Amino acid sequence: MATKVYIVYYSMYGHVEKLAQEIKKGAESVEGVEAKLWQVPETLHPEILGKMGAPPKSDVPVIIPNQLVEADGFIFGFPTRFGMMAAQFKAFMDATGGLWRTQALAGKPAGIFYSTGSQGGGQETTPLTAITQLAHHGLIFVPIGYTFGAGMFEMEEVKGGSPYGAGTYAGDGTRQPTELELGQAFHQGKHIASIAKKLKSSV
Repeated sequence: MATKVYIVYYSMYGHVEKLAQEIKKGAESVEGVEAKLWQVPETLHPEILGKMGAPPKSDVPVIIPNQLVEADGFIFGFPTRFGMMAAQFKAFMDATGGLWRTQALAGKPAGIFYSTGSQGGGQETTPLTAITQLAHHGLIFVPIGYTFGAGMFEMEEVKGGSPYGAGTYAGDGTRQPTELELGQAFHQGKHIASIAKKLKSSV
């Protein structure tokens, strides 16, 4: 039976979604793994989103909390808001109380990826503060560490991400994920999918 990895994210301007797409490719590069993209529900009114210049949402399906139990592993993604996960994703996690009560997700691996507006905008605090959500569910946090190799030590170009997970910088919104950042995202998908597969096969 295939190992199911759910890539669950919130993306307002598309930066996190681009990382998610690459993470999916990385996860699917592992034999026996099925990866699926999911968006969390939007909490802002369309009129507000329009005033913020947000583009229309993609056709990636919107997840509900109970669908999380179907997966063997997760990679959660979101933009930062003042160094923490965006409220839309927090609202989704707040709705998982029923799963928390039964510890339905306990023992499953989970990773984190993210986007920030600037270099000092939360590339480490965003995933660090998000780990609390995983801990209460009994999920096993899987960082990428320095397994991305030389890409972790790149100093000649601006690069998002950290040992916690893949990341990008949105800047004023016009900057898009670079090839190096996308490469790190692919690596994260492959890394966590491999671990999810090993954990499932050991049960």
